[in-house]
Amino acid sequence: MIRMAEKRDAAQIASIYRPFCEDNCVSFETEAPDAAEVAARIQKVSLQFPWLVDDRDGTIAGYAYASQHRVRAAYRWVAEVTIYVGDAFRGRGIGRALYSDLLERLRSQGYFKAYAGIVVPNPPSQSFHESMGFKLVAMYRGVGFKQGAWRDAGWWQFDIQAETPSPADPRPPSPSPPTPR
Repeated sequence: MIRMAEKRDAAQIASIYRPFCEDNCVSFETEAPDAAEVAARIQKVSLQFPWLVDDRDGTIAGYAYASQHRVRAAYRWVAEVTIYVGDAFRGRGIGRALYSDLLERLRSQGYFKAYAGIVVPNPPSQSFHESMGFKLVAMYRGVGFKQGAWRDAGWWQFDIQAETPSPADPRPPSPSPPTPR
């Protein structure tokens, strides 16, 4: 089931995320956060944005969350989105299910656009995001230095809903029942 993340999920989330920090350039974090840091992030993010997990009878297969894209007030209707799926669970539609749920929750909260930052090249992530309807809108050349080289990062945009002339402020996430896969 897909449900909101809880502190108890932090160790499994940290385990999924660790190789993306330490073994490759998918994340620009160079040191993987431990479970305590992930729990703190879940708590902070969940005040305004959904953080979802795919829970397979107590095993977290993957997670997706939204967060603040930029600090300035005029950016408050957009979110940055992130997704990671554990090695053993890739290719099963988990990412699609997580993102579909996440984007729908963001729409119901009043967000209009979602942005995904991807270190490139990363053909699997680029293809996945494009298959979900994200479009490349920017490329930052040599923006990060990791594993001995300067890395590029692209930004993909997803239009959650049509823009309106007088948008209401986004609402915090509502506690909702888990979504069956």
